[in-house]
Amino acid sequence: MNTHQTDNHFSNRVLTWFDRHGRKHLPWQQQPTPYHVWVSEIMLQQTQVTTVIPYYQRFMVRFPDVSALATAGVDEVLHYWTGLGYYARARHLHQAAQHIHSQHHGIFPTQWAEIVALPGVGRSTAGAIMALAYGQRYAILDGNVKRVLCRYHAITGWSGSSAVSQSLWALAEKYTPANRVADYTQAMMDLGALICRRRGALCEECPLHSDCQAYRQQAVDAYPHSKPRKATPENHLIVLVIVSEKGLLLEKRPDTGIWGGLWSLPQVSDMTAIADWCKTHCQFTPTNWHTWPSLSHQLTHLRLHLHPVAIVLPEGNAPNLLAVAPSASFCWYNFDAPPALGLPAPVVRLVEQIKMKC
Repeated sequence: MNTHQTDNHFSNRVLTWFDRHGRKHLPWQQQPTPYHVWVSEIMLQQTQVTTVIPYYQRFMVRFPDVSALATAGVDEVLHYWTGLGYYARARHLHQAAQHIHSQHHGIFPTQWAEIVALPGVGRSTAGAIMALAYGQRYAILDGNVKRVLCRYHAITGWSGSSAVSQSLWALAEKYTPANRVADYTQAMMDLGALICRRRGALCEECPLHSDCQAYRQQAVDAYPHSKPRKATPENHLIVLVIVSEKGLLLEKRPDTGIWGGLWSLPQVSDMTAIADWCKTHCQFTPTNWHTWPSLSHQLTHLRLHLHPVAIVLPEGNAPNLLAVAPSASFCWYNFDAPPALGLPAPVVRLVEQIKMKC
């Protein structure tokens, strides 16, 4: 059997399985426009389908097209993203929408080079848009596809390394068929998500298991190889829970770094800095405060420990703060009429606790 026939054998088995078992009723599949595919692909980066679906549906109601997304404020976009994590994705999505709105008259680009140049869009995401929305032959290499290919060929080494990544891209290009490319692209994602799972792979149900090298070695769980581990760094943050008759004081984070562009509780470097911070920003020097139980939160490569310090602002002091603090950097979070802001997950948890205490 020649190489071309072998390639066809691979894709034909995947497509046959897809016809019987693949997912065909996901929300973004019902109208696979470039915009819908793009938003779904960004949301699906490092996030499972079941988690994404309700977020995607709410997002589409509010931002039904590129122009609606582009003309919205970034705070509102982040608000609709709250809970999905990896917030840089939302900021890049908004930036890309503004670029499309201004440079392409709100019409999603049709050329791969223009798509891959958009903020937050890499080679695999651009390939998925070209394949799923335009039906053009472009390969993808998301986490699911990497897992299938690493096991099928028993590829050693971390998939994120340059050498292994090049090998996987070559295989992804090789197996992508000329016909039914949209179905094949969805099939490979489904195969990895439903059958060739990270844990508990259903090998006997896989259309590729007869030729899978990892299956033959009885070492499916050994592939793909993990990234070399490093000790997870930890970061301790002292956050101020400043409450007044107007609500809870929030401060906008810088666009870069942890929780970039989101609204969070003000931070101080240590306990001795609390009085100076309040005097500088609130024209108020607290005479007492009390600490709350710490809250831990795991990010991708960092474990955060938040140490809340509660301060109740005397009645009538809130207007003074608003006069001092730039409105672009601070705001009062009204518990009864919460503003549409993007909040980090642990801050959402703290806000709920604060609301119950107030």
